[in-house]
Amino acid sequence: MPISITPLTDPDTTSSGYRLAWLAADAAGTPVGSAFLRVLTRTGQEHLAELEVRVHPAERRHGTGSLLLEAAVAAAREAGRRCVLAQTEADSPGDLFLPARGFRKVLTLTYARLPLARADLAALTGITERPHPGYRLVSWAGTVPDDLAGTFAASRRAMDDMPMDDTDYGTVVWDVERVRSVAEAVAERGDLLHTVAAVDVSDGSIAGFSELVVPGDGAGDGQHYGTGVLPEHRGHGLGHWMKAESIRQARLGHPALAGLLTDTADSNRHMRAINDELGYIPTHRSAEYQLDL
Repeated sequence: MPISITPLTDPDTTSSGYRLAWLAADAAGTPVGSAFLRVLTRTGQEHLAELEVRVHPAERRHGTGSLLLEAAVAAAREAGRRCVLAQTEADSPGDLFLPARGFRKVLTLTYARLPLARADLAALTGITERPHPGYRLVSWAGTVPDDLAGTFAASRRAMDDMPMDDTDYGTVVWDVERVRSVAEAVAERGDLLHTVAAVDVSDGSIAGFSELVVPGDGAGDGQHYGTGVLPEHRGHGLGHWMKAESIRQARLGHPALAGLLTDTADSNRHMRAINDELGYIPTHRSAEYQLDL
């Protein structure tokens, strides 16, 4: 059965990139699959595009995925991208489809969930009240306060050496405008952004941070956006300290929240150990694949 691929207009354009879309349909015009390509434009990632291809299970093995992939890769080449990234669950059809078409596995992620009902509030309080000489914790909801904005933007380089294995992910350049725009984007979709940071008391600068996004109604599961400590401040237990405080605040501030979700590269043994110690339970794994153009 012949398959037609139609490019679509996608209004999803942000300061970090724009998105292209394609719809696959059979001879009767029935949709059978789709592809989305996010072309990143932010400084440090202008070489990169991120791909998502989906085909209805009943329509697989008829070449639909390959046609959608060809259209997206051609668009990535036209946009001057150096590589395309795609993510799929481990042991899924995508785990076979992508390497068969030239993609190579560059990263494996483990996803985990902390059921908040099992979070020991007394133990968390004990962790967060334990002194860390030379540091103190601060926190805020939504956009970073003006007096911390500059040092918070500077602290984002804590994620620059986050284990990404062979992924050609580039380095995201952060400034005050960008950290504020991220917080504004979370608020615009109705969610709540909570940040805990460790401050170096010697100069008032932020040494590390942990971000958590909670659904606007305070129910369901929250999502950790990232926890990072600047290289010069590592070795003091700040990551464990900040994440414990983030969990404690979620437990107290959002009693209807069911759990917290996180994902960590398998090679990031330090953060995985923190998650294990705090009670996160692995749920599934995914693989990141890269096509070098």
